[in-house]
Amino acid sequence: MTYRETIASGEKILSEAGIADARNDAWLLMAMACKIDHTFYYMHMDEEMPEESEHEFDVLIKKRAERVPLQYITGEQEFMGLKFRVNSSVLIPRQDTETLVEEALKVAKPGIKIMDMCTGSGCVLISILKNVHDAEGYGYDISKQAINVAKENAKINEVAAIFERSNLFEDVVDEKFDMIVSNPPYIRSGEIDGLMPEVSCFEPREALDGKEDGLYFYRQMIGQCSNRLTAEGYLLFEIGYDQGEEVSSMMREHGFKEVSVIKDLTGNDRVVRGHL
Repeated sequence: MTYRETIASGEKILSEAGIADARNDAWLLMAMACKIDHTFYYMHMDEEMPEESEHEFDVLIKKRAERVPLQYITGEQEFMGLKFRVNSSVLIPRQDTETLVEEALKVAKPGIKIMDMCTGSGCVLISILKNVHDAEGYGYDISKQAINVAKENAKINEVAAIFERSNLFEDVVDEKFDMIVSNPPYIRSGEIDGLMPEVSCFEPREALDGKEDGLYFYRQMIGQCSNRLTAEGYLLFEIGYDQGEEVSSMMREHGFKEVSVIKDLTGNDRVVRGHL
């Protein structure tokens, strides 16, 4: 088949599998299989595709048709204009989470010391450090595999950050921080299986599951955060669209001031921010 026919074939397979952006995914997987860019494609689209590349494309399309997330197949995702390695050990960075970084950057000062709890791929902490001069960052996650991914992403993005395994604050360094950020698991346990297959079947469940009401990790963390922050230190959480009131109330009960709920670009509540 030609390059043009191959994309059309891949698009048909993915459309039948229920993939929303089938043509874009087919193109990206072909570019990956053939190691080509758009310029090459438009110059050669009616030429026969190499047999070896066609076989590789078929393997990739089959994976995507099984609803394996595109980012786990390509191994990367863009976030805040930076490239991040991802695999099935970490959540795929999402544009919604950029709101958490943007809000942190509004109050971050040069030389700030930051903790990122439930760091996953490290995308939140690394993105903050790339934009704040002389900042010091520590990222923690219960998953050793996630920590390995975060360390790799720090090297790729040339950021000096310390990533260590910890079950919440269990093994966190005994220091105070000027800012704590977190995108913890916050989906209600009973709702996970109803999510799109790319999420429910492939993304790490421990990074999604916020227990029965989705608020378990906020309860576990907020009280301890107040003991880990410097005077007037900031705490910022990503939240689910319907969790703003509960999380902000918890923060106020533990002494946080000027607590506010910030919406993402789609108009949903996404971040709660406050300070001591």
